[in-house]
Amino acid sequence: MTAPAAPARLTLGDFGQPILAGVLAAIVGYASSFTLVLGGLGRVGATPAEAASGLFAMCVALFLLNVVVVWRLRIPLSFAWSTPGAAFLLTLQPIEGGFPAITGAFLVVAALVLACGFIKPLARAVAAIPAAIAAAMLAGVLLELCLAPVQAVAQVPALMLPVLIAWVIGLKFARRYAVPIAVVVAAIALGLGANLPPGALSPTLPALQFVPPLFTLETLVKVAVPLFVITMASQNLTGLAVMRTNGYQVDAAVPFTTTGALSAIAALFGGLTINLAAITAALMASAEAHPDAQRRWVAPFASGPAYLLLGLGSTLAASFIAASPPILIEAVAGLALLPSLAAALRTSLTEEHTRLPAIATFVTTASGITLLGIGGAFWGLLAGLALLLVLRPWRRT
Repeated sequence: MTAPAAPARLTLGDFGQPILAGVLAAIVGYASSFTLVLGGLGRVGATPAEAASGLFAMCVALFLLNVVVVWRLRIPLSFAWSTPGAAFLLTLQPIEGGFPAITGAFLVVAALVLACGFIKPLARAVAAIPAAIAAAMLAGVLLELCLAPVQAVAQVPALMLPVLIAWVIGLKFARRYAVPIAVVVAAIALGLGANLPPGALSPTLPALQFVPPLFTLETLVKVAVPLFVITMASQNLTGLAVMRTNGYQVDAAVPFTTTGALSAIAALFGGLTINLAAITAALMASAEAHPDAQRRWVAPFASGPAYLLLGLGSTLAASFIAASPPILIEAVAGLALLPSLAAALRTSLTEEHTRLPAIATFVTTASGITLLGIGGAFWGLLAGLALLLVLRPWRRT
């Protein structure tokens, strides 16, 4: 039997490329979605200070996960917050109990993710949800936000048109940076025209604010269950698939238990669910990070401190978001989510036998209906699964 190859020794010159890839992934991931996170938290009742606390708590959690877990495993396993989950928050109507009730829902999601790490049948049950149905539910959630750029052109053309033009130019010449470029242009436009509160631009470090959780049946069904499915299907399972595609075998129990535990702590300070990275993971686990697969772990390791540094600007970012027209924030988020919408629609319509159930899921979710106090995402998932069962061919005994 051939002995396994010893891990390659790292020299100083080996660090440059993966460190650059990791820092770049953190900057792109943060700049592309921090407006979405802050806007989503604000939509469900968080004050600017609580939203800033939540964003900073997530950045601290990402620092710990990307440094400690990656150092222990020495593989490019990377972590991020749930961007589709933040998009889902932006679609919600006011919840009874306010932000404490949302914090309770975050804790339930964290507990479910943690349970998936210990109870393998639960993880298999989530994985058994057909990809087309899960993708269709995500597409239904994202549709409203992806319409926002068009609506913003009509409502605030002076602010939105420069952002849209910058995004198109970015797509043409630097696709990876298109959304960060649009965010910078939006920030400049807002800085020139927004009515920021006194002292908003002063260099204030973010402070963690404890949010006492409130557990209600409404948030369990309307928020926690859809958010859990979205997080698992669009982030965690996708992140594991990215790792397998690049030749890394990962025990799912490790990321599920660690992200579940850190998500629970972050939730107490207003933070959204933390999960495996999906889009930025492709950058840090592939040859773009380093030609040698044994040295790519440095990329997510380097992204950890980058997230922590970016998190120090959470208070300033929250002040800008609070002083901005909501439609503009949703529009910038919509531009960032267009690729996710396209990917979700493609996945949902690929297989003919799941196409109609997926469409049923999509239109029900996108309708935004509320029945029995439960939102469209839950009913969309239920409608798709029910139709899939009805249309399943009879088995002859």
